[in-house]
Amino acid sequence: MPPRIALSRLTGDKRSILSKRIVRCSCENAPRKVNSSWAAAYATASTYQNDPEARLEDRPRWQQTPRGMNAPVRMRQHKPNNDYRVNEDPQRLDQIYVQVLGQDGDKMLSDEVKWLAVTHKSFDQGRRGYNDRLAFFGKRIVDLQSSLAILSSHASTGSPTPPPDSFEREPFHHPALESVPRLTEEVRKDVTSRKRMSDIAQRYGLLSVLRWKPKKASDLPGSGLELALTQALYAIVGAVSLQKGGEIANKIVRERILSQLGLS
Repeated sequence: MPPRIALSRLTGDKRSILSKRIVRCSCENAPRKVNSSWAAAYATASTYQNDPEARLEDRPRWQQTPRGMNAPVRMRQHKPNNDYRVNEDPQRLDQIYVQVLGQDGDKMLSDEVKWLAVTHKSFDQGRRGYNDRLAFFGKRIVDLQSSLAILSSHASTGSPTPPPDSFEREPFHHPALESVPRLTEEVRKDVTSRKRMSDIAQRYGLLSVLRWKPKKASDLPGSGLELALTQALYAIVGAVSLQKGGEIANKIVRERILSQLGLS
């Protein structure tokens, strides 16, 4: 039955209740007003996305902190006399890569990866990326090549001769197994110790391009300099392996790192 006929046949409270229900339904179907502040914000965001001139300069991540990661308020107080400036010159970085990787070492990696490999997670609170995963992968490569170098070396370990067997049994000997007793966990850790790796990194000049934030700018060794340098050296090896392949990375480890330790 149409609403008008129904209203004509109703009287009293029932008619008033039905009238209110119909009015309410008509209000719900009417267009709603949009908040002016929300509309202005949406228009600004659309303009920023669609208009290239409205964007800020698109710079690579290594060069600036991502805008979405900038906090509006500084959470920690600035410590006086604790400022530490890092390298921002790409040419200086390329020179160090030539020293570490050899000729054309600055062309082996992309610009973004070159900066990432020398960036510690303490720099800029890790907001520009850091080299933890590259260093983890590079350390596995260095450990493998150092183990192979120890096995192929002919240096005497000075291990004592085993006592004679009471049953006159003779142990099995083979030239390929003579170097196996030299490969122990202590020997391998000593060869690739953090002190030795950081010394190699300093000889190559990695400290001048290392991007990190020491706890005390006046005490770099006490702030973990050895760890940061070693990690950067491992990260470069890992980056080369990922972008140029394991064969080139193994060659670099043997020629540029193990040769500095008397192994090849």
